Amino acid sequence: MVRPMPHIFTSTGLPLWLLGWGAEFLRAEMSRLLALLFHQGVLDEQFLQLQQLQDESSPNFVYEVTSIYFSESEKLLRNLKLLLMEKELSDYRKIEIHLNQFMGSSSSIGANRVRNVCVTFRAATEENNRIGCLRALELLENEYYYLKNKLHEFFQIEQQRSLAARVRYPMQD
Repeated sequence: MVRPMPHIFTSTGLPLWLLGWGAEFLRAEMSRLLALLFHQGVLDEQFLQLQQLQDESSPNFVYEVTSIYFSESEKLLRNLKLLLMEKELSDYRKIEIHLNQFMGSSSSIGANRVRNVCVTFRAATEENNRIGCLRALELLENEYYYLKNKLHEFFQIEQQRSLAARVRYPMQD
């Protein structure tokens, strides 16, 4: 479980992390959160490979890629809901097309559990199992929003760490 950063203030009223004490703490918090997500199977090694592509020339690469993923995933979820809500659901192939897109993009960012639910969902579509599809959609939404919330938390900590690491004070005599 990720512990919130302590709100320890100096006599000046500034948070301690503003004085450069928090960058390492925040780095440790990021590591703990990632370890949790890997332990839970939420993420896989593809997320680490994505992080390795981030450098000084593209310091927000992972955030930008996941933001695109979230934007596209929201559209796919809406489309899946609309298709499953049709009274005469006869074309499971359309659902499979959306699921294949969801699976591919989830794999590319390392969203392991989301991808696995897509596989289960696709199996239900292959059997024309509407009830199975509805259950899989609910599970997919749960996994997706859990991932989204946890990565949002990760990026917030990363942003705070980045700010804390940049704070520099002149040397005292």
